[in-house]
Amino acid sequence: MDIQKIKEKINSTEYDFLRKNRNLGDRMILLTTGGSYAYGTHVETSDTDIRGIAAERKEELLGLSNFEQFEDRITDTVIYGLRKTVNLALAGNPNILEMLGTREDHLLILTDEGKCLRDHADLFLSKRVIQSFGNYATAQLRRLQNALARDSYPQAVKEQHMLNSIQGQMHHFKQKYHQFMNEEINLYIDKSNKEDYEAEIFMDINLKHYPLRDFKSIYSEMSNVVKDYSQLNHRNKKKDALKLNKHAMHLIRLLITGSEILQGKGIHTYRAAERDYLLEIRSGKFTYEEIFAAVDKLEAEFKYAAQNTVLPDEPNHKAAEELLICIYEKML
Repeated sequence: MDIQKIKEKINSTEYDFLRKNRNLGDRMILLTTGGSYAYGTHVETSDTDIRGIAAERKEELLGLSNFEQFEDRITDTVIYGLRKTVNLALAGNPNILEMLGTREDHLLILTDEGKCLRDHADLFLSKRVIQSFGNYATAQLRRLQNALARDSYPQAVKEQHMLNSIQGQMHHFKQKYHQFMNEEINLYIDKSNKEDYEAEIFMDINLKHYPLRDFKSIYSEMSNVVKDYSQLNHRNKKKDALKLNKHAMHLIRLLITGSEILQGKGIHTYRAAERDYLLEIRSGKFTYEEIFAAVDKLEAEFKYAAQNTVLPDEPNHKAAEELLICIYEKML
């Protein structure tokens, strides 16, 4: 679906809520594409995500009413209140910043107030982008890399990784729940009598007068680790490969966009230069070894951009507040 068809689509009865909802209608200052269409990584089966911003009414600003966000799941449409938009943008939220950096021909609605917000998007940029774009994407990519590596491990080795993950949570458990000693909840690997299992995790428990609800929560968190590993071991390889490729593609795109912001080049949501490369990742052209070799390079480039950025430590809160007030005054 091209942009012209998307513009025609939002004028259909399916999107009547954009015109009839009291918080939307003439309160919308910006409406644009979201997701794959906004990034340029869409395929024929891609959903049509719509994102927007609506200025709150007088009742929400001065009265008892409240409006932060509207969502229509059937059409994958999300409209943020202006105040929430500004607060999330100041925090470096990728979804919001990308909405302010979509291509001009992807803008479905843009009032003078919406244009003013986009024109001053630099007010929201700071070193917070390092965490929200780069560190987040890198952490997710490394987690994906480790999961894929575990997928090829022998069963006994996977069991040990599972145990390591649970033991890594033990310190967290002691902080969060009623205190216990290591010997009171002891987990270890031993030979298994189960078919197809060389070894498995066993546990010795010796608790007295321990809160049942706390123990239930500890056991639930440990069970979730086992469940996550089991899902990885029994996943549909062909179907999940497509999901993993798509996930890796979007994380790499986030890393590239973040580097560009840190370099002072602004927010460019549509990745024209990398579009073909990103789609090749999505389609499975590259092996995971090739993908993560590219991630190593992109991560190094991001770190260099982060170390040499001229962006301030914090965004310009005062100027952003003045901009927000100016928009409200015009609309009220």
